[in-house]
Amino acid sequence: MPVPSWVQRAVFYQIFPDRFANGDPSNDPVNVQPWGAEPTYRGFQGGDLRGIIQRFDYLLDLGINAIYLNPIFMSPTNHRYHTTDYFRIDPKLGDLADFHALIDVAHRHDVRVILDGVFNHCGRGFFAFDDVMENEEDSPYRDWFHIKRFPLDAYGKGKARNYLGWWGMKKLPKFNTANPQVRRYLLDCARYWIEQGADGWRLDVPNEIDDDSFWAEFRQVVTSANPEAYTLGEIWEVQPRWANADHFDGLMNYPVRAALHDLLLGRVDAPHFAQRVEDLLTAYARENVYAHYLLLGSHDTERVLTAFEGDVQKVKLAYLFLFAYPGVPSIYYGDEIGLEGGKDPQCRRAFPWEPHRWNHDLRAWVQRLIALRKRRPALIDGHLRRLLASGSPNVYVFARIHPQETILVAINAGPAPAALRISVQDLELPEGRILHSLLGSTETVVCGGAVDLTLPAMSGDLLA
Repeated sequence: MPVPSWVQRAVFYQIFPDRFANGDPSNDPVNVQPWGAEPTYRGFQGGDLRGIIQRFDYLLDLGINAIYLNPIFMSPTNHRYHTTDYFRIDPKLGDLADFHALIDVAHRHDVRVILDGVFNHCGRGFFAFDDVMENEEDSPYRDWFHIKRFPLDAYGKGKARNYLGWWGMKKLPKFNTANPQVRRYLLDCARYWIEQGADGWRLDVPNEIDDDSFWAEFRQVVTSANPEAYTLGEIWEVQPRWANADHFDGLMNYPVRAALHDLLLGRVDAPHFAQRVEDLLTAYARENVYAHYLLLGSHDTERVLTAFEGDVQKVKLAYLFLFAYPGVPSIYYGDEIGLEGGKDPQCRRAFPWEPHRWNHDLRAWVQRLIALRKRRPALIDGHLRRLLASGSPNVYVFARIHPQETILVAINAGPAPAALRISVQDLELPEGRILHSLLGSTETVVCGGAVDLTLPAMSGDLLA
């Protein structure tokens, strides 16, 4: 199956459900933390599916048209990567009716919703593992996992020694996906939630199920339920084997995030940055490149404003590049208003719904970039051509070229203003053509096959 037609035009918003919005206090645990409390590994703050529904106008106003939900299935943890029932919405988030209501409001507004699939491992409370704990050698589920010997030591200190757990963790027993019953259970789950209205799956640590036949079958099952379902793999490195017709439409493009950090934190210059991000475009087939999920932060990383040491200008420049580069741009909830936080659990703070606590300038910037990304054909699927990469001044200029238009993207990652003369002879721009900034009042004229442009320090522009 080809990459779904909608993906290339998507702008994603990632939601960590427990921390986005509390729409139904009746499903809160009795020991719920106050909203906005210091995040902990174990504490719940009451976010739920009804909260997302109630705040949907905020998402529409921002402009996004796709949502990636962190896990929503039954689990004892606030992040829900310790799944205990793959066919049940966690009651602290709501129920199946709430899920259907969320899908309904999303689809009525042409917003897609993809779910987080954790199919490499489960939680200790999963029914099959619970049966193995109880019945040991006599359990009909003993071959659902990688058991070395009995009795199982699933709760003592230290790493798992007599069965395989994710990264050795006792609380995360690893599935034996070579077992046909396990495969059927997981594939039935994949199909079920697509049939319930989900628009695709983000797959957690899929490289740890190093079984091409499993993922080929997974893709077939999902696309047979919905040919337009999107499959997204959490692969952190450049690994082309994972993006193709037998695996995933796209991957989480952490290498772009890493390259942006290196550029904006002064660890590499613009020519090295340009080479890295351009090499990524040739590492995969074109349709997969344009389906990669572009991100500046996630539930697994420090927040973007924290990563850039509180420098809002660097955050704005990073977002400009993200929305101008081929792929599917995304926002991690709260990053658009300047929410801060280090690595887990600090990156999972509750969304502050008091507008006086927001960075409105940053939000307006992200909102504007989203609007441009959705309506400019060159930013959606134009191909990228380098025009200039210089270490002094530290600038990178490229064009996104589409039959309907050409957009120039200029990045100044240096500490001083940069006066540039950029050759555009290969872009078929006529002499005397005026290029206008899409982000401000700047304009420049094609003269002698080139344009002149001045960029303030640590800034960028889009011109068409």
